[in-house]
Amino acid sequence: MSHNDSHSASYAAAGVDITAGYEGVKLMKKHVMRTMTEGVVSDIGGFGGLFMPDLKGMEEPVLVSGTDGVGTKQRIAQIMDKHDTVGIDCVAMCVNDIVCCGAKPIFFLDYIAIGKNIPEKVATLVSGVAEGCVQSGCALIGGETAEHPGTMAADDYDFAGFAVGIVDKKDIIDQNKMQEGDVIIAMPSSGCHSNGYSLVRKVFDVENCDLNKHYDCLGKTLGEALLEPTIIYVKPALAAIAAAEVHGISHITGGGFYENLPRCIPEGLCAKIKKSDIKIHPIFTLLQETGNIPERDMFNTYNMGVGMAMIVSKETADKAIAALKENGVDAYVIGEIVKAGEDGKQVELW
Repeated sequence: MSHNDSHSASYAAAGVDITAGYEGVKLMKKHVMRTMTEGVVSDIGGFGGLFMPDLKGMEEPVLVSGTDGVGTKQRIAQIMDKHDTVGIDCVAMCVNDIVCCGAKPIFFLDYIAIGKNIPEKVATLVSGVAEGCVQSGCALIGGETAEHPGTMAADDYDFAGFAVGIVDKKDIIDQNKMQEGDVIIAMPSSGCHSNGYSLVRKVFDVENCDLNKHYDCLGKTLGEALLEPTIIYVKPALAAIAAAEVHGISHITGGGFYENLPRCIPEGLCAKIKKSDIKIHPIFTLLQETGNIPERDMFNTYNMGVGMAMIVSKETADKAIAALKENGVDAYVIGEIVKAGEDGKQVELW
């Protein structure tokens, strides 16, 4: 696709350089090509991304969609001038939601609003998206970069994405099969993932603190810990679903345990979790102590070291843990499903 004759001096004078957009597309192509799967029909640069899903063996294919952004974590990236990982976060926040239904992500699209379109910077941002797509096994089939002069500072950008997955209707995870005695398995997180960064930025005063300061408790600098990409659980979760009887999966995002676990638990049941069994990531201990944050608020805001929770039958729990570990997730048991009390609460941390 050629844009040799496309240039508007008037638009450029208003702050939008359309030729920079074309250059950005050219630079990002090598990253996008890493994500190509058999279902991809179109190349980037067209008006729509085309994908032909493989429906062989499926009786009733169901599409599952998810959309999300990186949130104010991207401010950390902007301060540190490090832009190659927030794209992973964008993909992760979408595909981790999709796999909670038992679906396999098949394609992804991104949207980047940016103050000034610097082609190399945009290509670096998209390189993270491509890496996230590779990790989750889906194709990056399109996207949009929008230059917003006058409404965003030149160095600012905002990331959002959209993913589509597919699952046979009979294989959709059915929470109604959940029962007392089911086991709750934790999949460790890499830190804050992409949630609660408004509080993170306030507590650490990131605009004024030294993000390059090394913390022994973290084993890295504060900036490195806060930019650690969200773990993409798609492949391990799908392996566990194939190996065990899974009755529920919860992606622990904003709202922490109290908001996210009930989303996969039917009324009348409760997740009983022993706090001392949770392997709390050190970033949360540092955050809580620095900000003097009540424990209840921590568990109601952050994943606390558990990026995803899987609820499986007691009989197949060992198989699920084995499958997760074989796929690089050091999974462990943190609780069980019990009958809800008279208060109807669906999460009990003790």
